[in-house]
Amino acid sequence: MTPTAHDAMLFGIYPGSVSGDDAGGLAAGPPDDPSRITAALDLLQGRPGRPFLVRAYAGFDDTTARGRPHATSTPAAAAQYAVRGRSLDLVAQYQSASGDVEGYCAFLRELVEQYGHVTSTLQVAEEPNVTSMPTLDGAYPDVCEAIVRGVTAAKEHARALGHTHLRVGFNTTPLFGPAASFVADLTGRAGDAFLADLDYVGLDFFPDVFQPVAAPDLPGAVEGLLHHHRHTVLDPAGLGHLPLHITEHGWPTGPGRSVDRQAEVVETVVGAVAAQAGPLRLSGYTHFALRDADSANPGLFHRFGLMTDDYAPKPAFDSFAKLVERFG
Repeated sequence: MTPTAHDAMLFGIYPGSVSGDDAGGLAAGPPDDPSRITAALDLLQGRPGRPFLVRAYAGFDDTTARGRPHATSTPAAAAQYAVRGRSLDLVAQYQSASGDVEGYCAFLRELVEQYGHVTSTLQVAEEPNVTSMPTLDGAYPDVCEAIVRGVTAAKEHARALGHTHLRVGFNTTPLFGPAASFVADLTGRAGDAFLADLDYVGLDFFPDVFQPVAAPDLPGAVEGLLHHHRHTVLDPAGLGHLPLHITEHGWPTGPGRSVDRQAEVVETVVGAVAAQAGPLRLSGYTHFALRDADSANPGLFHRFGLMTDDYAPKPAFDSFAKLVERFG
């Protein structure tokens, strides 16, 4: 079943410039331009009022102070983009070296208070299964406990404040082999409250980026991965009933990676997600990212954007706008 106007997919994009790299650092370049971001978001969203997510990240670590506003780390002042029917897809990163789960739960409650009125989805932790990168939350102690307790802390506070629209979830990257039990292990340690409070599960995936996939094989590879994640990862964990949201997908340009091929990949992957939305209960797709971190840098992590770092659109920008119009 392909989504129709009645059961449209929810689209979104990360509009910042900073991204993680494969060395545990951050890829960055020219600063973000809020006015140009807003103009680009308007074009991608299309008609005013169309639901559209703006992905943003806020971080918790052992230096995070309680009882004061928490700025989004990227993009800065993200709430300014939650206009015209858009809302935030807010990622609350957990990076406490001391394993301060109680502090993280307090942080989540404060995020709900500060951003709940402009946020549709609140993601508790980022890629907790990835343990090798200090920019990702799996590298920090007690991350699974932080997810289990954090989901309920955020959901309970959202209900108390009347934010019945706010959905709370967590995400992973693709899980294969022994790692496929990560989600089942997580739910196995959780109680009924976590299962009742969890609204969705996210998946960050980047086919043909870190492992090459031949162009003719890409549609089948995407469909196979989505089926695997639903039936081999989520169903055994007791989460087969929940919506699965593609929380990050992108394909960088650069040496040997043409802008035309980027457009083809975006069209192929979004088309595959849309085709499987009904059978696999796929609720949406968020693209990573709006613009390059640094278009002058040939590194893989610097050119994920649908636009260059001066906001010149690549062909994939128009492709994505058309996909939002068709399926969103």
